[in-house]
Amino acid sequence: MNSIEQYNFNRKKALVRVDFNVPLDSNLNITDDTRIRAALPTINKILKDGGSVILMSHLGRPKGRDEKNSLKNLTAHLSQLLNVEVKFAEDCVGPEAEKVTSELLPGEVVLLENLRFHPEEEKGDEGFAEQLAKQGDVYVNDAFGTAHRAHASTAVIAKFFGVSKMFGFLMENEVKSIDRVLNGGEKPVAAIIGGAKVSSKITIIENMLDKVDHLIIGGGMAYTFVKAQGGKVGASLVEEDKLELALSLIGKAKEKGVQLHLPSDTVIADKFDNDAATDVCDITAIPDGWLGLDIGPETIAAYEKAILDSKTILWNGPMGVFEMSNFAAGTIAVANALVKATEKGAFTLVGGGDSVAAINQFNLADKVSYVSTGGGAMLESLEGIVLPGIKAVLED
Repeated sequence: MNSIEQYNFNRKKALVRVDFNVPLDSNLNITDDTRIRAALPTINKILKDGGSVILMSHLGRPKGRDEKNSLKNLTAHLSQLLNVEVKFAEDCVGPEAEKVTSELLPGEVVLLENLRFHPEEEKGDEGFAEQLAKQGDVYVNDAFGTAHRAHASTAVIAKFFGVSKMFGFLMENEVKSIDRVLNGGEKPVAAIIGGAKVSSKITIIENMLDKVDHLIIGGGMAYTFVKAQGGKVGASLVEEDKLELALSLIGKAKEKGVQLHLPSDTVIADKFDNDAATDVCDITAIPDGWLGLDIGPETIAAYEKAILDSKTILWNGPMGVFEMSNFAAGTIAVANALVKATEKGAFTLVGGGDSVAAINQFNLADKVSYVSTGGGAMLESLEGIVLPGIKAVLED
């Protein structure tokens, strides 16, 4: 497989799959351009080499063509970021698109219309992938956020490029970062897994048990573990049908010599509300009618120690209801501990929607080693699945 760093794009038309699925307000202005900025290094490298760039992406979940999901809404902002006037093709395949892409000169950029305006994209249709493919000389996949989907532009298209395919810088960094945590990280390795439900993280926890020295559990899922061991959790969130599973995970951790960290104390509230009455208590003795909404100070101290003792750390999922300021202390403490660990030379990877939202909310994203851009793709990678969009590029 080619490396984008080494490849020379001079006079080549690069067909680049990006993830420009960005949020727009009611006036169709971009409210967060993180995903667009993440693709700039790849686009700039191609232009600097003297190549031209054909960008393809999806936006939203359109049911046919509609104004609000048109990628035309992104061209002005993208032109500004690149300092190049970005052309726009009113379609992504067919005569309209091919006219624009065939006339593209070195140093020029065109953005194709939303791939999902064609149902064939999500169906992984081979004919549609071929129509896209014939517009470029080389294929670059830089859309980690959609790498877990076997769509035409992410998984099928690569077969039409033989060896002329590669990951963009963003995708390469994502793949390397996840691989480092799962397979090559300096020990001790710690995984901090939070969030509301054990059920949504079972496969990740099971896969991580073979990779980590410390497994740190927080968020709503902790109460299922506590109740499974006979603790009183009051009105806290519990998945009653997952109590047996929680016990088996505790057993597996012991068997594999993984140190499992569960909260010892918790911040409780008399209702699910930022203005509720609060208290701190032993997590196994929550009074009836009260619910745990964050980890307590004793747990924070224990988790900070485990994090600072580790050399490779993955964080996926908050420690409490961090969206409410009175229950954000645990999540903030974990974020700050990651920053400290990074300063000490640890490799820290933050991934999964809520953890990324938290690290951005606390303005600490640039103080950890890597923040993943792909929510679902990141989670599936952590489960040990080889993603279709990655596999397609790696195959000869």
